[in-house]
Amino acid sequence: MSQLSPPVEYAVAVDRFLSAAALGDSSRRIYRIALTTWAWALVDHTPPMGEGRRNATPPAVPLPLLDTPLAAARLRSAFDARSAAVGVRTANRELSILAGAVTWWRAEGWLTGDPTAGLRPLPLPRPRGKESRIDAHQARAVLQLRAPLREQTFWHLLYETGALIERLLALDVDDLNLPGRRTRQRGDGSLRWGDGAALLLPLLVLGRIDGPLFTTSRGRLSYRRAAEVFTSATRPLDPRGHGWTLHQFSAAGRHSMPPGASIY
Repeated sequence: MSQLSPPVEYAVAVDRFLSAAALGDSSRRIYRIALTTWAWALVDHTPPMGEGRRNATPPAVPLPLLDTPLAAARLRSAFDARSAAVGVRTANRELSILAGAVTWWRAEGWLTGDPTAGLRPLPLPRPRGKESRIDAHQARAVLQLRAPLREQTFWHLLYETGALIERLLALDVDDLNLPGRRTRQRGDGSLRWGDGAALLLPLLVLGRIDGPLFTTSRGRLSYRRAAEVFTSATRPLDPRGHGWTLHQFSAAGRHSMPPGASIY
């Protein structure tokens, strides 16, 4: 058990763990990025992506939060979202890094519980065959589904920009340049969309000048909820009857049309 007093901040605990770990410079950097990513999850926020992720200031997280049931629930939800956003292999690696840090913190006497105890690495997916791809005809059928305005807008924006799903969910209303059909310039560049999103976005943001673009009654729309709604809505269109994933639909947009083009 450590002779040092328990740290109050999660970030300080991360620093001490990395200082004690026998890691090379490259591995230490990867570990720090992974552990910082989990900090966003612990306060129920979506981590930034791309350049924004590298330059963003992580949230302040009290280390004792990890000893609460709330932490376990948030990590479980975040793990689902990460595996869908960055792939199972990366999400499993990030989970392993966090679990290793928690084990060390418990050995130091800084934590009593383990918020990662209920999480297990996911099996690596089999390579997708051609039958799992969404073609242009199927994509058009998705965009013609009767669905709430929020879903219609999100699906059009996802297909027409070819952007990362998490990046779209992290957009705020004031990120949009509606007349220019693009987002305002940020560190990871602008997103451009076509006719479908251009028609729907003004309706979605009507009367709003700031705040999350895609919302629920409790705040920003989560990846998990967006994925559940999409898979359920597309089940009748999927020849296998399973429903498609947001990742498949995003890939269909990237492969079939340049960002900013229209399917119509």
